[in-house]
Amino acid sequence: MRFDAILVGAGQANPPLAKKLVERGQKVALVEENLLGGSCVNYGCTPSKTLIGSAHAIHMARRGDEYGFHAENVTVDFARAMQRQRDAVLTSRGGMDKRYGEMEGLTLIRAHAEFEAPKRMRAGDQVIEADRIYLDVGARPNPPDIPGLNDIPYLTHITLLDLTELPRHLVIVGGGYVGIEYAQVFRRFGSSVTLIQSGDQILAREDKDIADALMKSLKAEGIRILLNAKISRFEQRGDEAVAYVEGHGKIVGSHVLVSTGVKPNSDRLGLDHAGIETDERGYIKVDEYLQTNVEGVYALGDINGHGAFTHTSYNDYQIIAANLDKPTRKVSDRVPTYAVYTDPPLGRVGMSEKEVRESGKKALKSTLPMKSVARAREFGQTDGFIKVLIDAETDQILGAAILGLTGDEVIHTFTLAMITKSPYTVVRDAMFIHPTVNELLPTMLETVEPL
Repeated sequence: MRFDAILVGAGQANPPLAKKLVERGQKVALVEENLLGGSCVNYGCTPSKTLIGSAHAIHMARRGDEYGFHAENVTVDFARAMQRQRDAVLTSRGGMDKRYGEMEGLTLIRAHAEFEAPKRMRAGDQVIEADRIYLDVGARPNPPDIPGLNDIPYLTHITLLDLTELPRHLVIVGGGYVGIEYAQVFRRFGSSVTLIQSGDQILAREDKDIADALMKSLKAEGIRILLNAKISRFEQRGDEAVAYVEGHGKIVGSHVLVSTGVKPNSDRLGLDHAGIETDERGYIKVDEYLQTNVEGVYALGDINGHGAFTHTSYNDYQIIAANLDKPTRKVSDRVPTYAVYTDPPLGRVGMSEKEVRESGKKALKSTLPMKSVARAREFGQTDGFIKVLIDAETDQILGAAILGLTGDEVIHTFTLAMITKSPYTVVRDAMFIHPTVNELLPTMLETVEPL
């Protein structure tokens, strides 16, 4: 069967692209072997942030005395919290199933797809062809090679969502953003939590001052964090799993969550039959316009190695859509930005301080503790700080980090300044609303010092 375009995978990039192409009168096949919505809707953003919302409400209720009320005997209904996230997932996915299942001009094929030739694929028992093929098949958990790991019923960020009982002691392997988010969630739900990180800090890509400040907040809630900790092996002992950690002895947990990153699903596409190239980690190589080395074949979302976030995947769609008639947008045009949804949250954009120093650029720096922000004091959430890095020659912002109240929202002020290539003085001279976190950005930028 021949189509104008074949879209493989229904994550955050391909579904809106399918709609765009159908609106242009094209005959489109959308192939998905699993669930519409990809990781974000089914295993990532939607369920995890719903759980984070429940955990935050529980945490604030326990702090009632600080705010002038008494919530006696706060208890956690774990089954209800888990059902709440499942309901959120079903609502989002159900909307997509209806929208794309009934879209005129779109053929939704529920099957696994692999290449047979550069412009031909087999999807289940069908052979489909098109001059344009868009790959958006995401990534999957990539557990480490630790002896005994496969002998215990460990959890991933996917299978964790099927829990029916609250872990007595959750042992988390990996100190990235998924690991620390769930560490805080389950601690607030009432689990004992031990997080084991092989490196010398949590959030390995962040500056040490940020990682240390966030770790301090997590430890204050009773989360045990082991750094530079190597697990030599796992062992199942009855209903419990034992992690043997060099220098720390035996860590016995009721559940183990492995959160050590993902690997792309490129190895499931039969890329060799199409001659499509990947890098050493398995990510599909693409150019500035997201095209692979095979003309007419594009890779979007997590599989291309240019970001593993919903917003980068959706931006991939926006780039493809803008370039349907002629190239106008490039991957290199976007400014990298993301957040970690701990409490306090971390918003990040651009270069880290470490990256700026390594670049050799002449730079300026400004910092502000959150305890100096009236809004943070009023809301009783003063952990963290704001940091901004500035090019000393152009006055443009090189990067920023906001660890603190609404940092995941406030960071967009700096993101927009970087996108528009505005000098930092535009933010410095702005008038923002009081009392907000934003209002202190001009104040902090009145004082900048050499990095």
